[in-house]
Amino acid sequence: MDGRTFRQILQKFFDAPGGVCLDARVQVELPNGEMKDLGEIKLLQNRIFGARETHRLVLKLNAPPGERTLGKIIGQL
Repeated sequence: MDGRTFRQILQKFFDAPGGVCLDARVQVELPNGEMKDLGEIKLLQNRIFGARETHRLVLKLNAPPGERTLGKIIGQL
């Protein structure tokens, strides 16, 4: 996924009626089904000359010890 597509997807959520997305917790689902909180977003520059992607967005997850678990997800909007 590129940054342009990522922005379009996020914009649809932020423009949704009711504004519930603005107060939503941001998490990433790992391939094993585990959910982790998003801790940081970085813009990094690639050092590969001639590469099509000169930069990358990196999402860093938080996994503090004793992390509290959230309840079961009851629906997808």
